[in-house]
Amino acid sequence: MKKTLLTLAILSTSAAYADEGMWMPQQLPQVAKQLKAAGLKLDPATLTKLTEFPMGAIVSLGGCSASFVSPQGLVATNHHCVYNSIAVNSTPERDLLANGFLAKNLAEELPASPGSRVFVTKDVSNVSTKVVTADVAKLNGKARVDAMEKNEKSIVAECEKDPGHRCTVASYYGGLEFYLIKQLEIRDVRLVHAPPSGVGKFGGDTDNWMWPRHTGDYGFYRAYVSRDGKAADFSKDNVPYAPKHFLKIAKEGVKEGDFIMALGYPGRTNRHRLPSEVASTFDWNYPAFIKSSGETLAIIERETKNDPGVKLKYAGQVASVNNYYKNRKGMLTSYEGSDFLARKTREHADMKAWVNSNPARQKEYAADIELVEKLIAERDGLAKRDYYLMSSSPRLLNTARSLYRLANESAKPNVERKGGYQERDLPRFASGVAAIDRTYDPKVDKALVMNSLTKYAAQPAAMRNANFDAAMGIKDGMSQVDLSAMLDRMYSATTLNDAAQRSAWLKKTPADFKASNDPFIKAAVAMYDGGLKREAEDEELGGKLQQAYASYMKAKIAYMNSKGQAVYPDANGTLRVTFGKVAGRAHGADGTGAWTAFTTVKGVAAKATGEGEFNAPANQLAAIKAKDFGKYVDPTLKSVPVNYLATLDITGGNSGSAALNSKGEFIGLAFDGTLDSIISDWDFNKANTRDIQVDVRYMLWNMKHVDKADNLLKEMNAE
Repeated sequence: MKKTLLTLAILSTSAAYADEGMWMPQQLPQVAKQLKAAGLKLDPATLTKLTEFPMGAIVSLGGCSASFVSPQGLVATNHHCVYNSIAVNSTPERDLLANGFLAKNLAEELPASPGSRVFVTKDVSNVSTKVVTADVAKLNGKARVDAMEKNEKSIVAECEKDPGHRCTVASYYGGLEFYLIKQLEIRDVRLVHAPPSGVGKFGGDTDNWMWPRHTGDYGFYRAYVSRDGKAADFSKDNVPYAPKHFLKIAKEGVKEGDFIMALGYPGRTNRHRLPSEVASTFDWNYPAFIKSSGETLAIIERETKNDPGVKLKYAGQVASVNNYYKNRKGMLTSYEGSDFLARKTREHADMKAWVNSNPARQKEYAADIELVEKLIAERDGLAKRDYYLMSSSPRLLNTARSLYRLANESAKPNVERKGGYQERDLPRFASGVAAIDRTYDPKVDKALVMNSLTKYAAQPAAMRNANFDAAMGIKDGMSQVDLSAMLDRMYSATTLNDAAQRSAWLKKTPADFKASNDPFIKAAVAMYDGGLKREAEDEELGGKLQQAYASYMKAKIAYMNSKGQAVYPDANGTLRVTFGKVAGRAHGADGTGAWTAFTTVKGVAAKATGEGEFNAPANQLAAIKAKDFGKYVDPTLKSVPVNYLATLDITGGNSGSAALNSKGEFIGLAFDGTLDSIISDWDFNKANTRDIQVDVRYMLWNMKHVDKADNLLKEMNAE
């Protein structure tokens, strides 16, 4: 690969921290000295080969990370990553969330939640000059967005001529660079094993983001393909996928001070954001999110408390909202009283001074730096304006809008369709439409919508969306009673509650939609033209912002290079490697005592209450009491280790990332961070940042001595 700004940034540095940085695989030879010094015994160059060991074993679930751990396509990930699949397969009579699930053979495995995927990365290539060509570079605004999208579609279409693969063009450094990600898209995914929630979610929201931790956050899927080895939809005739590489269980247990690396797909970090973005996020966005999330959780609890079946439908959403609710609260706690914004402002001012101190740099960068600040303010203002609007639309109205958009896009040649509505998108689109019933209840949905709609409708007309108001029948001065009656009419009259009728709209024409009397379909049609206008305005702003932001990042890279600092890209959902060591902390949160690196099953027994979040299974507690530890006991700890801390640089999306030792052997799964260090998504703190892994020994001990998953232990060669 030719040298890019990214590569040059790495080449120029000699002082990157071993435990800071979410490195792209192709960058690792540039930090080979740090990797070796940290303890890696593999050749760092092998980590650049995506189809070789160990990278060939690492997969994405499209939101979580995972890895192959057997030659029969067995996939290890976190319990909370398979949580929705457990929930949709559960009933009040057969509650797999509470009791766990184990398939003793292939025939007993259950389909994962609709739309589940296993993505196996095959190739990553720099396509920056193919996305932003010389002609595109002359454009701005929506014209720039449209031209870039056209180029990206062409690149993706060419890549996807290889059947069964999903290709994506990912943006790095705020649109400065673009890489083509080619992945095998495995569509037949099945649930194999998950421990009871009393293990996999032990501690629940009380212990979430906390230390010490005692959570067995693991679960297993299996990837299936057709008999000829091709990606295929679910079929009883499909066979387990045979990966070229899979991870092997470590022969020796990990200990404090050991080298560790995590391979996965971190979602988003924001370390290159401008000061104004920091201020907007922490002063407005996160507080607003915390308030609305708390309300959402309370509403779902209230509306589902007497209906176990509906409670199961919303279990996945509750778990997700709870996770981010506590995350954002932790972010704000860390932010309050810190010097983060002042430091960020000072660093930004220093960069601008560096730019303006040189006529050539000033000519190249200064105008765009000023412009990006102006455009960000405009974008953030629009986000505030539309905050309540985003959650005031009933779920079936959103579905109707997507279906009507599909009908209109389907009338165009495939290459001209909007992304998300091309032929490549239809299988997942259709499965999502069909599966709504599993995670939806009209009564709960209406209660959630009413909470936002009441606040939205109370705003002045200038703050509201006239298009939405007209389609829904919202007028100034409407009372809660009026709004509720309006929603009741829509919810009671729609036929979209029925899965068969809902799916039938996938094949309808725009004329069919216009002729419909379904209230959600009618509203979707009424909102269509205005929605396109709003989309065009957003793209006009987005095109200007992409151009200016890319120039800002180019200036920042040059500035940081001038100081000998590394510039790794912010996380963006693509494959990364982070490395560090297993380590406790000299001090806990809020000045509490030191944190040891490991917890053990002794802590499980000590915390277990027999109910709620600390309802450890009786057979597990019996095994702990009897010290039935087998070969999984740690000789130093004199017990089975449960979780351990490390200095890895991870974030959301890294959940389920394989933790590997210096030989590339499997030593656990990353699943969480600590509350006072999660602000590292924005501001990495070397002293505080710790992530949490579930120890593979705890996984194996539970599988052997508690769940009797001997078939899987044999498959993983871990008996």
